Amino acid sequence: MKKRVFWLVILLLLGYIVLKKIPDDASNSGGHMGTSIEKSEVEHQSIQITKDQIYQGDLILVNKENPVQEAGIKNDVIRLSKNEELVQGYSLLDHRIEVSESVAKVFLEMVEAAQRDNVSHFILNSAFRGREEQEKLYEEMGPEYANPSGYSEHNVGSALDIGSTQMKMEHAPEGKWLEDNSWKYGFILRYPKDKIDITGTAYEPWHFRYVGLPHSAIMKQNNFSLEEYLDYLKDKGSISATNDGKIYEINYYPADQEMTIKVPITSNYEISGDNMGGVIVTSYVNKEKKERNL
Repeated sequence: MKKRVFWLVILLLLGYIVLKKIPDDASNSGGHMGTSIEKSEVEHQSIQITKDQIYQGDLILVNKENPVQEAGIKNDVIRLSKNEELVQGYSLLDHRIEVSESVAKVFLEMVEAAQRDNVSHFILNSAFRGREEQEKLYEEMGPEYANPSGYSEHNVGSALDIGSTQMKMEHAPEGKWLEDNSWKYGFILRYPKDKIDITGTAYEPWHFRYVGLPHSAIMKQNNFSLEEYLDYLKDKGSISATNDGKIYEINYYPADQEMTIKVPITSNYEISGDNMGGVIVTSYVNKEKKERNL
């Protein structure tokens, strides 16, 4: 009888331990599952990539091997002299100068920032050139100083030849300020002195190209030319960057045919081709917004 009571007590104790452990384990498991579910609940949207997008956007490479395609020419090119609100704080060499309106607006912001640093003698010498104008320049200047029609960044609408009214740009405060600060506004010095072998173009301290953020910031930080940056993206496939309170995801895709890719619904995105067979999708969210959603 005593043995039966003994074993009954043992069985009751074991049952209590098992019953207590099940809820504890279930609670722990449920906690991990909840975290997993929250991560997988990020919704995505599908976007269509077309082959034409290879040839347009702020990151297209235009040089002697990669001519501008019709799709690559900016569709918002305007004559600056007819838009006086965009010509403030700098002068124009020629009243016929044209440029992408969106690029002109960012250039104006940059000039205003330079003025706050007491740098104010800017002149815009050249910007967008049509094919006929580029061909004429090529015939007059020759291959050492100009590219053939269709092979110049000036045929796109996002390249600017910026000068100083005081002196040559390589010695001017304007040139120094732009070299140090233009990346903050999405511009790059397109043909630096130390990249001649890579760009295939002589040093041009006046030639600035709009590529947009965060690309200009990444290029500045790593001392990349546009050629090097595009090679870097192609090699990495995907990179992340944080700039000015935004978290960026940059993805490179070969685009020899139409495709569908997915980006988070919560993010904004921009698409640019590289003019060589690929596209770059840059998606971003505000850092504070992302932290609230974590």
